[in-house]
Amino acid sequence: MKDSQGQILYVGKAKNLKNRVQSYFQNSKNHSPKIKKLVKHLRDFDYILTDTEFEAFMLECQLIQNMKPLYNRMMKSPQSFIYISISLTGKHRKIDIAYNPIENDGKVYFGPFTSRSNVERALRGLKECFRLNCSKPNGKNSACLNYSLGSCLGQCLGGPAEQQYNDILDRFIGFLKGTDMSILKDMNQMMLNASETFDFEAASAYRDHTQAVSSLLKKEKVIEFTQENHNIAAIERATDSTIKLFLIKRTKILFSHSYSAAGNIEEKIKTNILAYLKKDEANTAGDVSRQEIDAAHIIYRYLHSGSCSYIIIPEKWLDPENHSTLDLALKNLLNNIQHLQPPIYHE
Repeated sequence: MKDSQGQILYVGKAKNLKNRVQSYFQNSKNHSPKIKKLVKHLRDFDYILTDTEFEAFMLECQLIQNMKPLYNRMMKSPQSFIYISISLTGKHRKIDIAYNPIENDGKVYFGPFTSRSNVERALRGLKECFRLNCSKPNGKNSACLNYSLGSCLGQCLGGPAEQQYNDILDRFIGFLKGTDMSILKDMNQMMLNASETFDFEAASAYRDHTQAVSSLLKKEKVIEFTQENHNIAAIERATDSTIKLFLIKRTKILFSHSYSAAGNIEEKIKTNILAYLKKDEANTAGDVSRQEIDAAHIIYRYLHSGSCSYIIIPEKWLDPENHSTLDLALKNLLNNIQHLQPPIYHE
């Protein structure tokens, strides 16, 4: 979407472009002030057709990153990506939310996560289950109000409760690292204990808290998947007669091409894999940056959506002596595509 000067105001995507564009000019009373302002300055459109929905998501992400349109930034908080920070030093350690991790500041950071509300819900559940809601963490060995209400372990009093509090934080760190699931086991046990005593309201609360904390680990899987820097070959049916190949490295599509579904394409795909997924001498694996997180989520959702078939290609398969292993993987990949149906878009 462009203004009268040709400046790009907004980048979006749609399965049905006509309906999407009309929506901006209909039911204007229900539009937010930002949408109303966008429509007021809107003078022209450009559009790009893609073969698949995945390509549309990735193209939108790339264009927004490159062009930084005003209204895409207005509609998305610059603090969209957040981290959980846990202090490792000091007498009164603390769990908090951060937007910009700082190296060597005595804290450990986990993330980035894309939903502040989900993270806050998980931390609230953790604190309520394990009574970490101290209202006077820096107190001088005197009980806080929450201690009398039963929602504080008593770390404000020092002594054994303070060590117990730190032990829980260490277990939570282990949970976020994926090495210690005892936090979840304890929360599940709390839910079962409440059910056995017919306290169904408490059991329901424990269930919600457990689900919220579990979601933190699911978010981390997207990050871990990307950080491993996989070479990926994905195929989906674009139409009844064509299939589409994507070669992906980390968060970028290096190559895409359409083939006849009836053709013998295994050798062609292998040639493209060897040409585009070259061994990465620089080894670009590492932490996922804020600029990559949106694309990482798009790719992860696509690969696990059931709309495509994919293989992860280890670097060693690119060596000539391992091409037979690559051949077998490609054969299986193409066999798996047989059960996939092309998407249906209604006019």
